[in-house]
Amino acid sequence: MTTENQNLAVRMYQPQYRQMLQTVFEARKAFSRAMAPLQILDGVQHNQKAFSVKTNNTPVVIGEYSTDANAAFGDGTAKSTRFGNMTEVIYADTDVEYDYSLAIHEGIDRFTVNNDLNAAVADRLKLQSEAQTRRANKANGKFISDNAAETKTLADFQETTVRALFNELSKFYIDNEVVAPVTAYVSAEVYNSIVDMAANTNAKGSSVSIDDNGLVRYKGFAIEETPTKYFEKGVVALFVPDGIIIPFIGINTARTIEAIDFDGVQLQAAAKGGTFTLDDNKKAIVKVTGTVPGA
Repeated sequence: MTTENQNLAVRMYQPQYRQMLQTVFEARKAFSRAMAPLQILDGVQHNQKAFSVKTNNTPVVIGEYSTDANAAFGDGTAKSTRFGNMTEVIYADTDVEYDYSLAIHEGIDRFTVNNDLNAAVADRLKLQSEAQTRRANKANGKFISDNAAETKTLADFQETTVRALFNELSKFYIDNEVVAPVTAYVSAEVYNSIVDMAANTNAKGSSVSIDDNGLVRYKGFAIEETPTKYFEKGVVALFVPDGIIIPFIGINTARTIEAIDFDGVQLQAAAKGGTFTLDDNKKAIVKVTGTVPGA
């Protein structure tokens, strides 16, 4: 393949696009506590595999030390051990694949744009980053829902019902020895139900603010009100330990090319994205379904 371009300029915007996408995503991502920092790689070469992780499913075996006279000694000399059977530890390589793609294809005509061309390109990259962040938020919400090991149903949004749900899930995480902090990503209906609870008073140390409709924690869970559009249909809350999900985007290219058919440039970008968490972590994800009145 040659690098001839008929004397037309090609400007690469990968570093700028990467920085902009990273900044916008970190500022506006939904399910923020559940997500590890966004992993972005420029110039990806593999079109399916994003990265590999080493996993190990060898169970821990706790035995007892033997003092039998014929273990390692006597009849068992050089044929046995007092430590018990040996378990071999082997790690496997697990490939993590992309599961969605992103593309930009816009034209900016110097004759009609009514702005500095470079400023227009920067504006469009920022707006594209915002749109792609919202798309990633939706994809991440689906990923969490699809990988939740537990599903609970909320019959209604009454105080007693919501409180019973949080009590049940508090016991669930304690009994499963989940050591990471857990955040409840809740719809506006669940959020407002907790804020309006009569039991949340200063006498109990509650920090709920009716004036600001503010709520930080409830029953040991951090509470994050999340837009309905980022939940799957019928889902009203997601409980996820912090930092267990890795979002990633691989940028194939981001560039402007001098156009032939008009006096300006074509803004183009192509990227792939995905989300990953270990199977062990899925056991600690809980999805709550319910019916929103009037929905």
